[in-house]
Amino acid sequence: MHHQIVIIGGGTGGLMVAAQLLNRDRKLDVAIIEPSENHYYQPAWTLVGAGTFDYDKTRRDEADYIPSGAKWIKDWVEDINADDNELKLRSGQVVSYDYLVASPGIQIDLDAMPGLKEAMGKNGVCSNYVDPNYTWEVLKNFKGGNALFTQPTTPIKCGGAPQKIAYLAADYFKRNKVNAHVIFATPGSTIFGVKDFADTLMQVIYRYGMHLKTFYAPVAIEPDKKLIHFRWAKPGDNNCIVTEQDVIHEEKEGDLEIKMPYDMLHIAPPQSAPDFVKRSKLAITEGPNKGWIDVDINTLQHNRYKNVFALGDSAALPTAKTGAAIRKQAPVVAENLLHTIKSNNLSDKKYYGYSSCPLVTGYGKMVLAEFKYDNIRDSDPFLSKFVNTAKENWSMWILKKYGLPYLYWNKMLRGKM
Repeated sequence: MHHQIVIIGGGTGGLMVAAQLLNRDRKLDVAIIEPSENHYYQPAWTLVGAGTFDYDKTRRDEADYIPSGAKWIKDWVEDINADDNELKLRSGQVVSYDYLVASPGIQIDLDAMPGLKEAMGKNGVCSNYVDPNYTWEVLKNFKGGNALFTQPTTPIKCGGAPQKIAYLAADYFKRNKVNAHVIFATPGSTIFGVKDFADTLMQVIYRYGMHLKTFYAPVAIEPDKKLIHFRWAKPGDNNCIVTEQDVIHEEKEGDLEIKMPYDMLHIAPPQSAPDFVKRSKLAITEGPNKGWIDVDINTLQHNRYKNVFALGDSAALPTAKTGAAIRKQAPVVAENLLHTIKSNNLSDKKYYGYSSCPLVTGYGKMVLAEFKYDNIRDSDPFLSKFVNTAKENWSMWILKKYGLPYLYWNKMLRGKM
């Protein structure tokens, strides 16, 4: 089977690029490889986990969003042979292409942390990335003690999601007079990489009386003891300091290990590019971006295979992996691909790293953190005329809960924005 343009992935990136291509030229031969019949609006899972959004409303039929004119290949990619412009599918079928757009997303790796798979989904260990309904069950039934929220050392989709649910939980506990020690533990050095937003988020942390633990990299869980182990991740520091033994009962283990008990644990699991990407020649083979697709960070064209473009979570781009980032990436891929087909040259369309993180800081409050490469604030100039998006706003909450889902289903996936 051969197609002019083959798109791996029928998620946000794949559907947006397909729609934008076919909106421009109905004669294009476009195929989308996507095994799932369900399409989820995952940004709302934070709200599901806090009991303020219906999980069922985050799901729609994939078939309703395959653009007219595109062929849907309902199968899994097993191998990419970029030298011969071929893909091998799980069914055994081989699909060849003239041009490839890779947007296969990101995979959750429960096996990457000892004890995580055994712990997940029971005894208070939850994740909005896995089952946001269970997160809500845990929140509702929490009676007090350590409510711990953490994230891994790997890149993750929607990097702000682990702290969003921490703020919502802190607000929920406060409203319901639950005696909780809300802890946010991160391997990073700060709560957020852009100062304007970090300043606001620190005020939120102080308001809730949260315990912020930086340089805490989770490495293992003991579910039978309800303990989580961290590695001290501060560069060049060979001796960690534990300061809250009497409050949250953390304990130092050796020079660089810390263990902490939990009564509730929300964890963002380790994540990676899909296995078929990691073992392909499209992936970077060494260094910090090992395993992610090797693309030019501005043109989104592959650095070695010029008939290949990539976008979304699996691309090696130094920005947050969000749907908002894909919204800016898709037009660049579509324009550069069309230009390459017609003239064998790229257009002047560039991507400068835009991403945004709608940081829900409580029920009815949200900060809209927009930024680009090098952690430079990049707030929308029109929106900023009316709202300081670096501050908590009720209007941004309305945008998160109602506006963004509408735009996603009716505009973004249709290739209209």
